[in-house]
Amino acid sequence: MSIVALAIDALLPALNIIASDIGITQIKDNQLLITMIFLGLGIGSLLFGPLSDSLGRKPIVFMGFGLFILASFICINADNLEVMVMGRILQGIGLSAPRTISIAMVRDSYSGDYMARIMSFITVVFLLVPIIAPALGKFVLDQYNWQAIFYIQLLFSIIVAFWFWVRQPETLLKSQRIKFSTHIFIDGTKELLKYKQTIGYTLISGFITGSFMVYLSSSQQIFQMQYQLTEEFPFIFAGLAISVGVATFLNGTLVLKYGMKKLVTIAMVAFFIISLLYVVLFYGKANPSIGIVLTFFGLQFFAIGFLFGNLRALAMEPVGHIAGIAAAITGFISTMMAVPISTYIGKNVSNTALPLFIGFTICGLLSILILVYLKVYIKENKTLENSKGR
Repeated sequence: MSIVALAIDALLPALNIIASDIGITQIKDNQLLITMIFLGLGIGSLLFGPLSDSLGRKPIVFMGFGLFILASFICINADNLEVMVMGRILQGIGLSAPRTISIAMVRDSYSGDYMARIMSFITVVFLLVPIIAPALGKFVLDQYNWQAIFYIQLLFSIIVAFWFWVRQPETLLKSQRIKFSTHIFIDGTKELLKYKQTIGYTLISGFITGSFMVYLSSSQQIFQMQYQLTEEFPFIFAGLAISVGVATFLNGTLVLKYGMKKLVTIAMVAFFIISLLYVVLFYGKANPSIGIVLTFFGLQFFAIGFLFGNLRALAMEPVGHIAGIAAAITGFISTMMAVPISTYIGKNVSNTALPLFIGFTICGLLSILILVYLKVYIKENKTLENSKGR
């Protein structure tokens, strides 16, 4: 899963140079180099998830790595925006295999709050990459060129694929595999839609992922262009990634004590209040000092650290019997929500970071409303079951 973060974050310091080389004239179009990989991640999961339920998990991961390597060479040789966007989408499609199948493999092996604990530790490793990736990207850029960043991604993907081949056993037994057919996706979708918990937490995941994608795609513009912190940008990005990582690491311990649902509720309310406070304090004003912005970002991402792993675990909890296609569909829904959300909000991030926090606030509010609905629905179901039992 960490290769996904490397493919996104290592490129951030080079966006302006790539834009100049391939003829991008509108600075907002730079964000396409980030958001389009997410589009591929969503599309590819629909293919690889069902295939993994039929063919096993490991072969599909290797198929994804192969496509990622091919797409990387397209990006390396891109000479215009259209070819680069095509390459980034194909990179995302390829990486959707290890990203989606990793989650299915966790669900194959674990369940309940312990599954959330495992997801938290996986996410910690996943977040180590954003801590170092921008600095790595800038170092490579200073020493060589932007194409070399893609070669570094290729090198790491080959190493990880080899390690995965040697160390990771297959988690889907042959007796548990579903024969591939044209109905596997339709039947899986119908089965998935029966579980309101899965759909609800997937929608929340879409809003949170969309919010985070806005930051990923516009962070370079905010810190390098608005605050003129070009040299400091990799370290700022790393510091904020540490904030998410610390929360995710703590979640691995706290989730066994308090449970996923309680932690998600607390973190979701905190996410909403922090963003709303920023909007109230700085609406219609210029950017505050860099210290204030970093404080708000740090608090936001600390809350997000308690959401990522828990939301995916809660969505996957009822659908372990179709883990592959469930991981694919939930990943597709959340990503397809996130891409337009991030694209729309990102277009408005020009002179200040305020539109980003307005987007955080709206996404947070909608997520809380879904949480309330789920709690009411679950409570009513329990009451109904108890009355039937009597």
